[in-house]
Amino acid sequence: MLLIAVSFDATPKPIAETAPNLLAILAPSYFALACLFAAGISLQRPNFKIQAHAQALIDITAIALLLLSSGGVKGGLGILMVVSLASASILLPRRIAFAFAAYATLIVFGQQIYLQLQMLVAEDAYTHAGLLGMIFFACTAIVGALADKARLSEALAHQRGKALADMQHLARYVIERMQTGVAVINAQEQIWLINESGRKLLGLTDPEQPIPLEQAAPQLAEQFRQWRQAPHEQSQRFRPPHQEIEIHPRFAHLSEHQGSIIFLEDTTAIASQAQQLKLASMGRLAGSIAHEIRNPLGAISHASQLLAESPHLDKADQRLTQIIRQNCLRTNAIIENTLQLGRRQQPNTTTFELTQWMHNFVEDFCQSEKIAPHFIQLTVPETDVHIAFDTSQLHQILWNLCHNGARHSRQHCGEPRLELRVDSDPDHSNYHLDICDQGPGVPIEERDNIFEPFFTTENTGTGLGLYIARELSECNHSRLNIIPSDHGGACFRLSFPDMRRRRYNA
Repeated sequence: MLLIAVSFDATPKPIAETAPNLLAILAPSYFALACLFAAGISLQRPNFKIQAHAQALIDITAIALLLLSSGGVKGGLGILMVVSLASASILLPRRIAFAFAAYATLIVFGQQIYLQLQMLVAEDAYTHAGLLGMIFFACTAIVGALADKARLSEALAHQRGKALADMQHLARYVIERMQTGVAVINAQEQIWLINESGRKLLGLTDPEQPIPLEQAAPQLAEQFRQWRQAPHEQSQRFRPPHQEIEIHPRFAHLSEHQGSIIFLEDTTAIASQAQQLKLASMGRLAGSIAHEIRNPLGAISHASQLLAESPHLDKADQRLTQIIRQNCLRTNAIIENTLQLGRRQQPNTTTFELTQWMHNFVEDFCQSEKIAPHFIQLTVPETDVHIAFDTSQLHQILWNLCHNGARHSRQHCGEPRLELRVDSDPDHSNYHLDICDQGPGVPIEERDNIFEPFFTTENTGTGLGLYIARELSECNHSRLNIIPSDHGGACFRLSFPDMRRRRYNA
């Protein structure tokens, strides 16, 4: 504005009354410096500290020269310095701001003395200069105090914002790493957010956008609708499609507009704890009756052996003593297996590489069972597979399954053919081991009972082999199931636990 006024010789009074030539130099120079400062702010060069000091100094000096060309402080233009000093109080430390206030006061008094010595003004204005200096210091003190308070508030807000961000990050990390699945359902019954455990339990990939709950888990969607109609009804366990686990859902409202939240709990751990209690009870029961059964059983077996040595028995009686001994042995095997369940200790879980372990197991099994290696087909991934399991218990599980499979295959097709496959889910997070034979298979009506204790279809069996194998699997957070076979025979799948979820539990 000064530059335009000077260019058109239209400066209002009292501007340029005392020294018009000074204003002609000051206006374009001040405008050029303003443009230079604007470019420096845009480019952020030089640094903030240098620019703040330089702009405050130039502003105060330029206004002082404007006062000098306009007859001093009585012209009323000195108040313009308050704006520059207030800006300096906000941007610069308190000590530097007071230094600029002192500089402005001295320069006002200095130009007043100069004007009076040069007789460019008719009367002195030292009172006005003194009042103006007081205003400079008062403004600097007040604005500086307000700026300090604003800076403290800003620092506190920044600190609280950082703490809130850290808490949000921590909460998101904890929810993402929880073993319990957490899914947020919006008003359109779509999965809006879901943590990693929830994705694993429902067999989902990381969704880029909300997906319908009906598409992800139809059974869960049906229970969700029932819960919305009757919130106090007890939810039921369900098994997701293509999953071998049971999930117990729990529902809760978020708000009227934010939808609902579903907690998905894998019941495998709870079932494992229940099994441990059941095994402990069975152990106490087995220990209390073992001696009561073994003593008369030993007497019967010993008496049958002595009776069989008698020369007065015919072949029919010899056959009866043989039946007695066989059933004594079978009864003793049942007692041994029951005691073994009762003495079951917590698994000594270790992390090991499964591929090489499987090669060693097959070689050991073939040598012990006198089976040619080509009768057992082993398929393993090319990459290393690491699982967490008790190796001795895994050996016992596989030995039981392979022994049964080889026996059934030999009875059905004359050869002990077995197929062992180690495979994984598409995302390579969960691995499983399939043990398939070439036997007659398991009838559909018996598949729900084969893992029950003392269930057997053979006269010589105890009915505890598969039961013990499943118990050992669940002790290691794994799952043993029978699955359909493409080539006939029976096929058992041992699903190993997710290593990532085991790390989170630890």
